[in-house]
Amino acid sequence: MINITISTKDFFEKANQEITISKERESLLLSIADKISDEYEERDKINLNFICTHNSRRSQIAQVWSFFAAEYFELRNISSFSGGTEVTAFHRNTVKCLQKAGFEFNVENFSHQNPKYLISFRNSKKSIFGFSKTYDNEANEYPYLAITTCDSADENCPFIPDAIDRFHLPYVDPKIADDTDNQNEKYLETSKQIAGEIYLIFKHVSDTINS
Repeated sequence: MINITISTKDFFEKANQEITISKERESLLLSIADKISDEYEERDKINLNFICTHNSRRSQIAQVWSFFAAEYFELRNISSFSGGTEVTAFHRNTVKCLQKAGFEFNVENFSHQNPKYLISFRNSKKSIFGFSKTYDNEANEYPYLAITTCDSADENCPFIPDAIDRFHLPYVDPKIADDTDNQNEKYLETSKQIAGEIYLIFKHVSDTINS
C-alpha cells in the first residue's frame, strides 16, 4: 500500500516507475499524447475532458492528475476538465484517495448532494474546481479532446459531437471495493494507475513540443 504521507510529486513519479503498461495500452497512450501535441502546437492551447457515466471517480481522478501533470511538466496552456452523462457527486472515497496523494480539497460551495471543491496541491500556482457535472456543462471549456474512462465497451460511451477527437481509455471502477476491507487500497491502486499513465502522456507531449 502506498504511504499516505507521500507528496503529490513523489506519488506521481513513483506511479510512473511502478505501474505496468502493455504494449497495446502504451500505443493508445502515445496516440493520445500525439493528438494533444498536434492540437497544442496548432492552437497554442488544448482542453482535455475526461468523461465517465457518473463523473464521481475515474474521470475526476484523471482530471486532477492531468491538472497536476500540466504544472509538473510546465505545460501552461493545457487545461483539464471532467464530466458525465448524469450528475451525481465527487465521491468521498475519490476525495480521500487524492488527499492521500497530497491534494488539498477546500469546500467552495457546500451541498449534501454535490459539493464543489477547490483543489490544489502544495506550492501550486493555481487550483481547479471539482464537482460532478455533465460533460457538456458550461464549466468545461471548448474546444476539447474527449477521453472516456468507463470500462464498458467503447460503443457504449456517449456520442460527443463537440469534441475535437475522442479516445477510449478505460479503467476498472474502484466502486467495486466500496464498503469492503480493501476499499482504500483499491482507490489508491486506481489513482496510481491513472497517475502513471497521465505521466506517460504528458511526458511525451512535453518531449514532443520542446524538441
